Amino acid sequence: MNLRPRQRQNVTLDLTPLIDVVFLLLIFFMVSTTFDRQTELKVELPEATDQAVEKQEMEEVRIQIDRNGHFYVNEKELVTHDLPTLMRAIRQASDEEDPAIIVESDKQAPFQAAITVMDAIGKLGLTRLRFAANQSEIQ
Repeated sequence: MNLRPRQRQNVTLDLTPLIDVVFLLLIFFMVSTTFDRQTELKVELPEATDQAVEKQEMEEVRIQIDRNGHFYVNEKELVTHDLPTLMRAIRQASDEEDPAIIVESDKQAPFQAAITVMDAIGKLGLTRLRFAANQSEIQ
């Protein structure tokens, strides 16, 4: 008869695989989540006192300028913020010969960025240009 007490084995639980699975699930849900209008570019428009123009049925190309002077064509940021890249992006954004160009510029944006947009539109021979603005409270 064996009267010696048995040695208890220490039970260890390895949490590393569990942590790995939790992190993978976290990454999966972060990547698969749709970001509805939360990643949209924040542009604070200047104010104007004239009446707003009604939208017409035509193809529009939206050029946005943020406060740092970076260009976005139809909400896609350009790789470089120079004139040739802007001209290529405008041409690729529309199938029409003379699309309506709407420029949404932040009121703190550098004036040179707006001049660059107008220069690109002029060199492309486009004629329908509008600048977006918020309507002023003063009537």
